[in-house]
Amino acid sequence: MADQWLPSLITKTPEEGFQLAITLSRRGVKFTQPDVEVLKKLRPDYSNNADSLTAASHVVAINFQTVAAANNYWR
Repeated sequence: MADQWLPSLITKTPEEGFQLAITLSRRGVKFTQPDVEVLKKLRPDYSNNADSLTAASHVVAINFQTVAAANNYWR
């Protein structure tokens, strides 16, 4: 991914921070598996698997923790 899509981790609100965490998580998947057709093919497997969904939520939570720290927890 050559484009510069992340100029900062700073957000105005925790809600914006959570959206950024989701974006970071999704971009991580896209970077790891750039073939959109493969992603579409695999989606039914992981979207119906509780362990996969829990793992995805964990990744979002870790990214949110990073964004929150960068924003001094919006203090």
